[in-house]
Amino acid sequence: MKITTWLCASAVAFACALVDARAVVADDAVRKAVLRVEHARPLPISRLDLPPDDLGFAGGRVGTSDNATTGQFLNQVFETEYVSVPPEEASAAMEALIADGHQFIVTMAEAPTLLELADAAQDRALLFNATAPDNALRNAECRANVVHPGLSRGMQADALAQFLVFKRWTRWFLIEGSHPRDTAMADAYRAAAEKFGARIVETRVFEDTGGARRTDSGHVQVQAQLPVFTQRAPEHDVVILADESQVFAAHMPYHTWDARPVAGSAGLRPVIWHPAQEAWGGTQLHTRFTRQIGREMREEDYAVWLAMRILGEAATRSGSQDFATMREAILGGALEFAGFKGQSMTLRDWDHQIRQPVVLAADNIVVSVSPQDEFLHQFSPLDTLGTDRPETGCRK
Repeated sequence: MKITTWLCASAVAFACALVDARAVVADDAVRKAVLRVEHARPLPISRLDLPPDDLGFAGGRVGTSDNATTGQFLNQVFETEYVSVPPEEASAAMEALIADGHQFIVTMAEAPTLLELADAAQDRALLFNATAPDNALRNAECRANVVHPGLSRGMQADALAQFLVFKRWTRWFLIEGSHPRDTAMADAYRAAAEKFGARIVETRVFEDTGGARRTDSGHVQVQAQLPVFTQRAPEHDVVILADESQVFAAHMPYHTWDARPVAGSAGLRPVIWHPAQEAWGGTQLHTRFTRQIGREMREEDYAVWLAMRILGEAATRSGSQDFATMREAILGGALEFAGFKGQSMTLRDWDHQIRQPVVLAADNIVVSVSPQDEFLHQFSPLDTLGTDRPETGCRK
């Protein structure tokens, strides 16, 4: 188990420092933690996508530092502990954190582990799901003690669908991977197509046959294989990829049989954050992050940073560092906070998903941001992304 503590006690020292987990902190600090569960995942196809050792943790560090900027004026202290464990140790790690007074826990875990943690925590802690995109976590498997700053698959699919329909690219050729999470993402695209009036002309499954993808899938083999795989598809405007397992999507652009744009898991991607997002003050966040961390902010970093900022805003608006008071401020639905994406973010009271825009990015640029202006809603255009109140299956 790897444990470090990031302490921002601006009211005392006007500084942040990385300290040993045994360091003494203020008794009345907002004590929070980032619990990263190291689930087994294959290496990415490109070495450029290798995850940094501090993935997610870096977002927590910057978020804690940002909270201290305001906290210094209110005599509020923020302390964050970082724990990295394998799945079988996740429950014990959470229990240790709660016992040590950390009642706000940001989780980076897959859905089954998150549910196990939430059921064990009950009302002793409030969890923030930074990385699990499962729609079920916002519906039938929702929990009253879980907030979702990360995007759901439904939000990602709806964001991309709105843009494609705006472009009148409504004929989709869907290619999904053979793993369960690929199927789940493909289901989200199927639902989005029905929701916004697109049509899936054909679906094909790309079977993962194993092997060393980074050596066996060189450009020579890919150049011969993928055009044949995509040959003879019905007339279509765009190829949609559902490949959360990262088996084939990265290779698909420029290798389809027909000259068509690629979107989804490669090409034009719906993401929570992107290094090219500079509008609405985004440059300020990038500057702070790169100055403190020494690299660009990744999606996981942003989701954890957002969770930290929610906690900081709750402490500021409530004027309290008490767990029950802050919890009520967060779940009450009246809290608004900025995320450098052009609109104030709030919490959906029916499933605890954070309303937020979704960035559509390709390579090194932001192509668009959804929701698109053409898609209206009686309450908030942000509720056109993901599960709306009339559709919810959440009975927390």
